[in-house]
Amino acid sequence: MRCPACASLDDKVVDSRLADDGAAIRRRRECLSCGRRFTTFERMEEAPLTVVKRSGDREPFSRMKIVAGMRAAAKNTPVSVEQMEELAAQLEEAVRSRGGEATSEEIGLSVLERLGELDEVAYLRFASVYKGFTDVDDFRREAGLLAGPAGAGDKTSNPQG
Repeated sequence: MRCPACASLDDKVVDSRLADDGAAIRRRRECLSCGRRFTTFERMEEAPLTVVKRSGDREPFSRMKIVAGMRAAAKNTPVSVEQMEELAAQLEEAVRSRGGEATSEEIGLSVLERLGELDEVAYLRFASVYKGFTDVDDFRREAGLLAGPAGAGDKTSNPQG
């Protein structure tokens, strides 16, 4: 490590401690040429995550892009920003655990699945953009899929319920 005072490359580590909840190591160093002490941090380099678009182009994974899409879909719904950020973090971790690459289709379907568990309106809004709805019949079809079999969850359809 180059000394920030004299630019010498000769130093010794005086102290090492965990930092950032174990995600980094903080090292206190002393320059052997000028005696000045300075701090360095050591972190593991993470492999970049990649999204393969429908066109075949590749682009870096962007958690913020996913959150922005969900924010637009969840406007005026009870879905919180924290829930969206957690969903995006889970999705990012899933991509990382699968080798660091996912298709935009896999990501979109995963967002849809998770949004469907949080809020049906946010789900339908996201689906309308993601699936490219062109008319009201697309909304009806998707809402029918979201509701499941006819009468599922509808207590009035069961005379004994």
